[in-house]
Amino acid sequence: MVSFSVRKIRKNIIKSNFVFFALFFAISCSDSSNPEQKIDKQKTYNWSLVTTWPKNYPGLGMAPERLAKLVKEMSDGRMNITVYGAGEIVPAMGVFDAVSSGSVQMGHSGAYYWKGKIPAAQFFAGVPFGLNAKEMNAWVNRGGGLEIWRELYEPFNIYPIPCGNTGTQMFGWFNKEINSLDDLKGLKMRIPGVGGEVFKRAGGNPVNIPGGELYTAMQTGTIDAVEWVGPYNDLAFGFQQVAKYYYYPGWHEPGSMLELLVNDDAWNSLPPDLQAIVETAAKAVNQDLLDEYTASNNKALKELIETHGVELRKLPEEVIMEFKKISDEIIAESLNDETIKKVHTSFQDFLDEVSDYHSIAEDAFVEARSSSD
Repeated sequence: MVSFSVRKIRKNIIKSNFVFFALFFAISCSDSSNPEQKIDKQKTYNWSLVTTWPKNYPGLGMAPERLAKLVKEMSDGRMNITVYGAGEIVPAMGVFDAVSSGSVQMGHSGAYYWKGKIPAAQFFAGVPFGLNAKEMNAWVNRGGGLEIWRELYEPFNIYPIPCGNTGTQMFGWFNKEINSLDDLKGLKMRIPGVGGEVFKRAGGNPVNIPGGELYTAMQTGTIDAVEWVGPYNDLAFGFQQVAKYYYYPGWHEPGSMLELLVNDDAWNSLPPDLQAIVETAAKAVNQDLLDEYTASNNKALKELIETHGVELRKLPEEVIMEFKKISDEIIAESLNDETIKKVHTSFQDFLDEVSDYHSIAEDAFVEARSSSD
């Protein structure tokens, strides 16, 4: 009985070892036959990134430069991104097509510039009286917005990633006072997106001109007014030299998000760790850019007023209310488009949700802080 048991135990051990080594061999063969499961740490990726902004322009223009620097450092040099400013190899408004076609791997811009191709894309840059920067980030990253955004761009072979936010902008620069809607009649103003449509219906004449051409356009009278970003960027462009009145609030762009556009085929060619690095770097730049504008805008505004004599003005309440009415009408009319309706439903549901809480949190706090001054 004892010898039989020993023989049986030995037989089971041998059998177990055979199964183990057979399984190990199968796994090893599987790994070697599927090279895609392995990451080649020696392979480098050299990509081009084109932008809508002038090269090295404060804020907007430096965001992609920071992205490139972060990606290179985080990947230990395995991924190198060369940034080209507007017009260097692609026109400012040619970024989307360049990335879509694969002539470059990446782009950095604002989604409302592509409204002619994708009308619903404007919701991912900013719409009048919509989400502010904090709310926009939350909707895109935590409220389902990003998934819809990627669905919109997928037919164009583009993978979008949030990559910057300017915060609430200024309405813009004028050489005449705005006391009523009548003062806007016939004015040629650079103002993009849904805000431009509102301005048109209010009697103005909106045009879309790249940032690098705006100073000359104002100086030569090609346009009568200009909306760009806010004090930090507007001071850098020197608009105080060609316009006298600076109007707020930026009802048209309450939280303008910027986008990193990645060619989908190029994106899928990256190993998972480099994809994670790009996504993480973009998220860092997204927050860093908003911090930069928050820290810099008021200093620049003081300089515009105290050093350059710019006259800061608030739009009359009746003008703001009329803009809101027109904006609501335009959005309502656009909901006949099923794609816009889908995006708007997600956007508006999120806005309603956060507004309920903000009324007793953010808004109530700002009111309390202001009343205590």
